[in-house]
Amino acid sequence: MKIKSADFVMSNSDVSKCPNEPIPEYAFIGRSNVGKSSLINMLTERKSLAKTSGRPGKTQLINHFKINDNWFLVDLPGYGYAKVSKKDKKTFQKYITNYFLERQQLVCSFVLVDIRHTPQPIDMEFMQWMGENGIPFAIIFTKADKLKPQAIKRQVENYLNHLLEDIWEEAPQHFVTSSSKKIGREEVLQYIEAINTEYFEANKNNIV
Repeated sequence: MKIKSADFVMSNSDVSKCPNEPIPEYAFIGRSNVGKSSLINMLTERKSLAKTSGRPGKTQLINHFKINDNWFLVDLPGYGYAKVSKKDKKTFQKYITNYFLERQQLVCSFVLVDIRHTPQPIDMEFMQWMGENGIPFAIIFTKADKLKPQAIKRQVENYLNHLLEDIWEEAPQHFVTSSSKKIGREEVLQYIEAINTEYFEANKNNIV
């Protein structure tokens, strides 16, 4: 997939006010220091589409970006470690939960995981919640440039084994990426393109 256009549309904290267009939507979420903004900028080849910051927890709203005029990329607040008040965290959690449970246009979520770390309880719990609520998702391992190939392989296998032992009968789709090296970009975009093709074919009579 070639990204011809990537435009910011809106930010808000109310899922009912999200764009009402009948086009597929992909949400990106992960722990606050996982490199989400850098990944979004790498995928879209826009240096500052998503705001990057040295301070975890910078993203605090539901951010919609329209890609190629036919699908939405959604940048969601990170969970865990954000330097915000407990009250704000509860507020984030509420509208993130509402987004996942109510957003009909959502076709796939990407849960970002730092490949350098062992499986974190907060990530495992979040993915379990996604599974229990029937929300389709794939895993994106970030920061692969920080490890050697054999270490990457071990980390991915370890993570997927934990999922198979504790949560799933079959491991979710996963991708290994590096924003600085542009590793995994084509694979993620091809995955999105394949889902888009199925979506538009299934909904061709409902989309004008």
